[in-house]
Amino acid sequence: MKTIKIFDPALCCPTGVCGPSVDPELTRVASAIFILEKKGFPISRYNLANDPAAFVEHKEVNQLLHEKGPEALPLVIVDGKVEKVGSYPANEEFASWLGVDVKDLTPEKPRNTLL
Repeated sequence: MKTIKIFDPALCCPTGVCGPSVDPELTRVASAIFILEKKGFPISRYNLANDPAAFVEHKEVNQLLHEKGPEALPLVIVDGKVEKVGSYPANEEFASWLGVDVKDLTPEKPRNTLL
């Protein structure tokens, strides 16, 4: 089974729902990761503000940060290989890497029912 490691820039939270405005991209990524983790896929996230040691310990991440600065983040490693630099993966990329249907990565919208 493939493993994914995501190195986030300094964030107050990984969901994008904190602070004065909601970041829809962070919300999409957090939802996709939640769905994939429920399916048993090993995905790790490291926040520069909370886990700076992880950025130092991973040689590729450390090197890219020295070369490109904070613009290298977010950075995604799949099975030890850097796959994405400077932006989060699209749901299609997650699906391709892990062999799942992209439709499975979009959470169902709640249905409003009137009582």
